Formats: sequence, structure tokens, C-alpha cells
Amino acid sequence: MHKMTRCLLGSFILLTQLSTLHAAQIDTVEIYSEAMNKNIPAIVITPEGYAESTDHYPTVYLLHGYSDSYAGWTTKASVVPSLADQYQLIVVMPDGGYNSWYIDSPIDPQSQYETHIANEVVHFVDSAYRTIPEANSRAITGLSMGGHGGLFLGIRHQQTFGAAGSMSGGVDLTYDINGWEIDEKLGPYSKYPARWDSLSVINMIDLIKSAQLKIIIDCGVDDFFFEINRRLHHKLLENDIPHDYIERPGKHNWAYWDNAVQYQFLFFSNFFNSKPSG
Repeated sequence: MHKMTRCLLGSFILLTQLSTLHAAQIDTVEIYSEAMNKNIPAIVITPEGYAESTDHYPTVYLLHGYSDSYAGWTTKASVVPSLADQYQLIVVMPDGGYNSWYIDSPIDPQSQYETHIANEVVHFVDSAYRTIPEANSRAITGLSMGGHGGLFLGIRHQQTFGAAGSMSGGVDLTYDINGWEIDEKLGPYSKYPARWDSLSVINMIDLIKSAQLKIIIDCGVDDFFFEINRRLHHKLLENDIPHDYIERPGKHNWAYWDNAVQYQFLFFSNFFNSKPSG
């Protein structure tokens, strides 16, 4: 491995660069968060040919799960850098904290990850890399907690993201009101049930503009989140909201996500390539 230096715009520290296993280049950066008053790491993958070209590229934001970090996708899944090359796009893997669920916590000022990712990270990436800074050239997805985050941020920020996905997503925060320390971010469910319900993806159907946000949902039939994903699928059908829905054999594990992410990137690539010209 060798190091390269580049001048990037924005407030960050370039930590590591370049994987020798793929033609794609892997940058580890730190992005300053005004919302949380701290630097937060992220990984940005640029595809083969990026350094030599002057082209601008679409971007996929890929979110990690509960208790993981921004590095989860590159250390536990083998396929992501090759997908950047295959589809000629930039992949951004921001940090979402240990258990943020990608919301702006009303009780924890150090957990403002909706603002951080949808605003601060997107602004940084668009400033530092040659992106196509339009909603129809941005997509967001993730696994588990990040599956909730992908749909949550996609639905709530349709001016920023034109497509959103979820893999094994915890799309209903009330699935287990004692699990994953969600109460640390929202307060106890017994005291704030309306807050929990309003921030659950499964209850946000009315915020989706029909046929505008492109949606893909993927969950294994042996996953503990399977039934809530199927319920979300049926709610979308009942409301005539177009979406792709995939269920196949598989559990809540990396073997499933390493496969599922390939279908998500195909979906996003098709979306990027089908956008109207002009």
C-alpha cells in the first residue's frame, strides 16, 4: 500500500488512502460536524479512472448497522469497491454512531446523525469530490439500523436523495422497545410513544411522493426483521407507491448483506442511467 496526498475542500483530515486489492481508491476522511461540534470519520470510494478523468459521478451513501462503524462495509463485505468500479459511481460510508438509528435525537445533543449525514456529509462530499450534485444522482441505503436510516433519510430528504433502499432494515422502531438502546435517543416508549411511532419508517408512508422517490427493500425470510419488512411492503402496495421488494432465503448476517448490496447497486445504477436528460 502506498500513500497519496490530495487537496480536498472542506474541513477534514485525510487519514488513509488506496486499497491495492481493487482499482477503486478508498479514502478515509474526517468531516467536521457543526451539529455535534466534533470530527466524524467516513470512507469515500472513488471508482477506477476517477483520478485520470474530469467526469462527474453519481453517489451512493451506504450506512452501517447497530454497534458498527463507518468501516463496517469495507472490513466485513468484500464486494463494495468492485461495485464502485463496475457501475462507475462514488460510494460514501459515513459514521452513524453506535446506536443513533440515523435520527436527530431530541435528548442527546451528541447524536444528531440525520443532520450530519443528510446535510453535512453530503455537502462535504459534493465539495471535495466530483459528484453530480442532484437528487437524481444520489441514492442512500444500508443494513439493519442502516436500513432504517436509508429509508428514513431518503423519505425525509427527497430534495437530496432520489432513491433509497434498505437491507434487513429495522423499519419499525417499536419492534423491540427494550432493544438496541433506542430509548437513549428517543426517551422511553412508555413516555413518548408518538415520538417513536412518528420516527419509524413504517409510519412515514404519507411522506413519500408517489413515483418520485425510487425505493428498494430487501430482507431474508429467516431474518428477525422479516415480518416488519413484509408489512412495510404491503403498506406501500396499499398506497400504490411503486417500489422493488425482495425476499429470499437468508438471515441477519454478512453473508446475506454481501449478496443483497449487489442488487441494491444494480437498482441504483439503473435509476441513475434512466434519469431524464436536460
